[in-house]
Amino acid sequence: MFAAITILTRPLAVYIKRYRFTATMADWAPVLVGVVLFVLLSPGLLFSLPGNNRAVDFGNLKTNGKAIAVHTLIFFAIYTILIIAVNLHIYTG
Repeated sequence: MFAAITILTRPLAVYIKRYRFTATMADWAPVLVGVVLFVLLSPGLLFSLPGNNRAVDFGNLKTNGKAIAVHTLIFFAIYTILIIAVNLHIYTG
């Protein structure tokens, strides 16, 4: 907080006026994309990469530590691409 106070170069009233929260719409894209990807990329639900028996197991509902790590990296990559690179926004209201 101290660093933020020392960085201000304009009067504080300018910042408060500029960033005042009025009736703004909420951006639901990060929430919805995160929930959908979490469900779809749960290891073992649709597929497990790497699987227990083969390189890719489909729908066996079993998982291992490697599959959790791989699915976490896939989740992070797709989430980052959709939210930051594609600049996806879903507004309500």
